[in-house]
Amino acid sequence: MPVLPRAFSPAVVSRVALANVVANVLIVVTGGAVRLTGSGLGCPTWPKCTDASLVPTRELAGHGVIEFTNRTLTFLLTITAVAVLVVVWRSARRDLRRLAVLSFLGIPVQALLGGVTVLTGLNPWIVAGHFLLSMVLVAIATTLWLRSTEPGVGQLVVRRPIPLLVTGIAVVTGAVLVIGTVVTGSGPHSGDPKAGRTGFDPELVSQLHADVVFLLVGLTVALLVALYATDSPGRVRRAARDLLVVELAQGVIGYVQYFTGLPIAVVLLHMLGAALITVAAARLVWSIHGPASELPLDAPQVTATAAH
Repeated sequence: MPVLPRAFSPAVVSRVALANVVANVLIVVTGGAVRLTGSGLGCPTWPKCTDASLVPTRELAGHGVIEFTNRTLTFLLTITAVAVLVVVWRSARRDLRRLAVLSFLGIPVQALLGGVTVLTGLNPWIVAGHFLLSMVLVAIATTLWLRSTEPGVGQLVVRRPIPLLVTGIAVVTGAVLVIGTVVTGSGPHSGDPKAGRTGFDPELVSQLHADVVFLLVGLTVALLVALYATDSPGRVRRAARDLLVVELAQGVIGYVQYFTGLPIAVVLLHMLGAALITVAAARLVWSIHGPASELPLDAPQVTATAAH
């Protein structure tokens, strides 16, 4: 029986943490495939696929296979989350333990919530909560991975009120994701032909979603201007720039799907974009704390504790 090393290197911790990010994004994409193909009730019960079978039967056809495949990928996600726990606990990075625990605990909660979505006939609000929890787990996994690449949390490396603007962007990003789930729950892609809808006018909530996206893009542009005007560290400028690029790409995809009648492939790409925006926003929040070498030459030394 193999014996685990007493301490894993920072490189190993970082690689396992990155695998956890990939697994969390992948489960979002496969979950999107379930919903977009109308396979949300492909396995009509939970935790078994049917009352008499753990796996999909021939009668359930392709929908059962798609839904069961998504459920199976939960085990992959569990393996990576457990691996993160092990390597973090057997490393010198005690500061990563809380994030590792949160990443792991999210798996059983997500599995139970997935079961509730099936048992409630794909209630649109439960489905929305299932997706949003995935976004939270993506953000946690991303932060864990990024922190694993540096010795610790570090100091605040930007001038005030830039941290407040970054917080605003994070909040608006969350609002975009929440309203996006309402748009999906109001439209044709609610997971199954028999699934309930929110009852909202799809065009109205789509317009609201677009308006909040415009606000998010505007805030990100304002942040970039402020970062360059204050000669902020490159790590923060790059994080803000990349977030803006993902936002613009996601906006284009959103308009394409709206004006082309919501084709499944484009909507699935839009869901991937939502996960990538979450990754980029988490990276931006992470980037404003770093090593002292990243501080502007004339900036005061502010500890991470004081910054909070």
